Amino acid sequence: MTRRGKETALTAGLMFAVLGFVAWATGSAFVFPSLGPSAFVLAFSREGERPNGRRVIGGHVVGAVAGFLAYTLLAAGVTLTASLPAFSFAGFRLVASAILSVVVTSWGMVATDTVHAPACATTLIVSLGLLSTPVEVGIIVVSVVLLVGVSVGLAQWSVLGFS
Repeated sequence: MTRRGKETALTAGLMFAVLGFVAWATGSAFVFPSLGPSAFVLAFSREGERPNGRRVIGGHVVGAVAGFLAYTLLAAGVTLTASLPAFSFAGFRLVASAILSVVVTSWGMVATDTVHAPACATTLIVSLGLLSTPVEVGIIVVSVVLLVGVSVGLAQWSVLGFS
């Protein structure tokens, strides 16, 4: 494995270890699928090409809010935790919620200059009812801020020669 591969793996692992500990200590969903790609992007980038933390955080905020609004408007009370019957109204509501959330997230990220592709996964997590309460949306935002904060801290640690 190359040095860059080792550094990327270790950095992403450390970021997730912090989030995992917080999730374990609180019993809350501080780890969710769309953080994986964000952690990789943050860990893989080199010094001069580091993703803008504002974009990473902003993209996920746009996605979480758009997902929450779409879910609340179209699919409140329905959750995609198991297959729904074909052509069911509940399934239609979830599909409509997912479509609306991706449309609004895509537009919102471009409009606010916070484009971060993994945020489209965040919006689906919320709009499909998997993490869709106001508290869970808040936890999503805190998780992303924590992820970026750990990334910045690890980058600073590396700059100081501690890598």
